[in-house]
Amino acid sequence: MSKALQGVRICDMTHVQSGPSATQILAWLGADVIKVEMPGRGDITRGQLRDLPDADSLYFTMLNCNKRGITLNLKHERGKAILRKLIQTSDVLVENFAPGVLARQGFGWDELRALNPRLIYASIKGFGSGPYADFKAYEPIAQAMGGAMSTTGDFDGPPLVTGAQIGDSGTGIHAVAAILAALFQRTHTGRGQAVEVAMQDAVLNLCRVKMRDQQRLAHGPLKEYPVDTGGLHAVPRAGNASGGGHPGAALACHPGGPNDYVYLIVQPQIWAPLARLIGRPELAEHADFATPEARLHRLADVFGAVEAWTRTVPKHEVMALLNEIDVPCGPVLDMQDLLEDKAMAARGMIAEVAHPQRGTFRTVGCPLVLSDSAVDYTASPLLGQHNAEVLGELLGYGEQELEALRAEGVI
Repeated sequence: MSKALQGVRICDMTHVQSGPSATQILAWLGADVIKVEMPGRGDITRGQLRDLPDADSLYFTMLNCNKRGITLNLKHERGKAILRKLIQTSDVLVENFAPGVLARQGFGWDELRALNPRLIYASIKGFGSGPYADFKAYEPIAQAMGGAMSTTGDFDGPPLVTGAQIGDSGTGIHAVAAILAALFQRTHTGRGQAVEVAMQDAVLNLCRVKMRDQQRLAHGPLKEYPVDTGGLHAVPRAGNASGGGHPGAALACHPGGPNDYVYLIVQPQIWAPLARLIGRPELAEHADFATPEARLHRLADVFGAVEAWTRTVPKHEVMALLNEIDVPCGPVLDMQDLLEDKAMAARGMIAEVAHPQRGTFRTVGCPLVLSDSAVDYTASPLLGQHNAEVLGELLGYGEQELEALRAEGVI
């Protein structure tokens, strides 16, 4: 079976998470992704958070599957010459260095498009052009400056980051969309172009409902929030409120472990059957609970009544019973739950990958599912693993030249 991006070559000059998460998805979709690293050192995540002493870390391996890897010393003129050749054979170059790093090495946008007018140059940065352009950005900083932290946590508590890496991997998937759009546009124009995706921008895009609520706040209190928003100048932190206009909460389940919870949303049409399920049918007709407006002022009592029932039932059983009466819900799944989840494994969202150093490890699967482009998972490259293959077969360097390049510290 052919792959969606078969025939597309990516020069991957990314490191850590935001860039590698993007290029890995492109590799999963069939692109030939060639990861370029510094000889002897490589991507810093190879050694970060190691769990095995002589193996690339899970941090690295889970972000670099299905790629080929070469080493190039770009401080050496011969290393730069090799990169120029690679760029001329590539469709896309992706990088997430600090602003100006590639330009100072002679690979700014003007130089790149002169080398290859069809090249898509994708740049992932912490911040877009402007006063913050040179500032460093990490995951929590992107969440702080993109609007996520101010709206995450309890109303009377401090701002919190979310466990989901919306700044790094969230930016990565935005970069994938931009790269694919640029490739598609090239089919009409024949020209490459520069693509920029900023972490702050991507986080803000994922916070659009909070921007919605900020503008609604100017016209009066936000009634669906679990706190009084009257007089507030900014959207508050709202705990586990659903944010969608219907009350929601995470309720404890049996046997009471740290993640024995189910999140459910109380829509108007399911209140009566829910009241019957929890053994409180009288609440469906009670004046204090019969209407959404009445329940809105007694949400603690509403969810308290439901939780009295969920505390007696395991979370997966709660989900099954609630789905029988069309209550939107989901158990809180921790990472071990997800690793063991048969449904996720069946869909390929938990994939097993054979690695020469680690043996078999599990990783998240490709979240983009195409009927005509199945994903086969291969291990992340060892440092410089494909030097001979890429430089020899693709760029035409002979064995003696490769030996000389190794001796000179170019690769």
